[in-house]
Amino acid sequence: MCRNIRVLHNFEPPATEDEVHAAAVQYVRKVSGSTKPSAANREAFDRAVEQVAAATRDLLDSLVTTASPRDREIEAAKARARAAERYGVRGV
Repeated sequence: MCRNIRVLHNFEPPATEDEVHAAAVQYVRKVSGSTKPSAANREAFDRAVEQVAAATRDLLDSLVTTASPRDREIEAAKARARAAERYGVRGV
């Protein structure tokens, strides 16, 4: 489940609210053990997602680095290359 959580720090442009929210949802899903909470747990689940997203945004806004920002396209290409090496090329 947590494979979808990606590094969000030090990118240009910075992480969007959608990316932060998606990471929070994945985290709460993993911790709760539920990908789709019941109606009885929906409020607690949603509240946890919002709190984790707020903490994540606060963390990202507070981090300091001297490294140059990473490029999303270059990082995506690296991830595709790692996946191709790990799983092989499909559809050949």
